[in-house]
Amino acid sequence: MPEMSGFEVLEQIVERSPQVRVIILTMHEASEYMIRALRLGAAGFIPKSAAANELKQGIESVMRGETYTSKETAHEVRPILESRSQRLLEKLTPRQREILVLIAEGQTTKQIAGNLNISVKTVESHRAQLMERLDIRDVAGLVRFAIKTGLVSMN
Repeated sequence: MPEMSGFEVLEQIVERSPQVRVIILTMHEASEYMIRALRLGAAGFIPKSAAANELKQGIESVMRGETYTSKETAHEVRPILESRSQRLLEKLTPRQREILVLIAEGQTTKQIAGNLNISVKTVESHRAQLMERLDIRDVAGLVRFAIKTGLVSMN
């Protein structure tokens, strides 16, 4: 790109439209590029040398709200993703965390409302705020996030 680097474009996209999920498709395969892209907010990092099925898998993964990198670099990415998840978790109010835990434990909206002595509409509102704030599109994504951040365990 003649006027800006891919990193500069990524920063602008993340700043202007944080809900947009960006996948970097690049000729650079060095892990330093991938780490920088993920730290700047990329949702995926795929080298141009990747097979078509890996590109498809990456797009599908990012569409589900996950972060995608090649399997070879997963061990390098884990600490970055964990710190990003922790930062997101810190943005939640105590009530949002409480509701997230109850959702992840499998309680229905009605059960959560009853347990917390709030209305069903209030629970729905909190769930919508959680999804927006965490940029997660479905309840399964909320459950994965709660497990990944240690709010709940799979036991």
